[in-house]
Amino acid sequence: MDSEGLTLSVEYLATTGIVLSTEQKAALQTSLVMLQNAQKFHKVQLWGKVVGIKESYFIACGIGRGNELLDRKFLYSQDCMKWCMLPILADSRALMCRSLSGRFIGDPTYEYEYIDMRLWEKEKKLRRRQTRFGERRGQISGSYRRNRQRSAHRTQRSYVKTATGKIVTNRSFEGLNNLDCKKLASYFHYRNTPNTDKINLLAKATLDQSIDFLEHIETDLPKGCWALHLERGSGLVILKSLLWLGYSFYHVPGTRKFGSMYVGTGEKNIDLPFML
Repeated sequence: MDSEGLTLSVEYLATTGIVLSTEQKAALQTSLVMLQNAQKFHKVQLWGKVVGIKESYFIACGIGRGNELLDRKFLYSQDCMKWCMLPILADSRALMCRSLSGRFIGDPTYEYEYIDMRLWEKEKKLRRRQTRFGERRGQISGSYRRNRQRSAHRTQRSYVKTATGKIVTNRSFEGLNNLDCKKLASYFHYRNTPNTDKINLLAKATLDQSIDFLEHIETDLPKGCWALHLERGSGLVILKSLLWLGYSFYHVPGTRKFGSMYVGTGEKNIDLPFML
């Protein structure tokens, strides 16, 4: 959610259990504006809060003035005032983070130990490799990367792709109508790796490259991993993820108001296929 309407956005998501204290709201509204001016961001968005055992991590996203999808930097804070940059993980390091399980400690200096067991076919020897990485550099970035790939969303036609390939906000977007807001096909993953294999050839022929460049959530697996319901007499749409418990998205039909936030432990709900 954008830092400009942070208080109103939190109120929209209050029915889902996402709340912030008065002190946290005041600190975030001040620090995010200072962060935007200091880092020369076009705008700053609050992604969510990862609850740890000792402390919690607040995650923010700074968007540059270029491509709004690719020109992004991610930061974390524990006191809602001091923000530190999250490192970009290599694919090998991200693979290590996937093997870790359990909740966050809440201490950026805490180090995890990764043990890689490899069996050589020729020599039949067991090689053990230990790698250490801190919670800030490894686990936070890895968990956020997985969650963002599945949970960051935008409404249909809210962003457009220009002729030069840049993705910018659609100034003519006026919100979804009362009929389209009830469909899962109207909501898309906000990521730069759309899976076009799920789209058949007939649907690809009718796609508009300027607005249909994102992947909608209707084809996500397992089926039923999204819960959509209306509130305030169809005046507010709430979309919740059952795979990443704690993630919620809202949209006010007929307006340009939409946003999302995650408040949880950063753990994936691996029991969801047995719950459906």
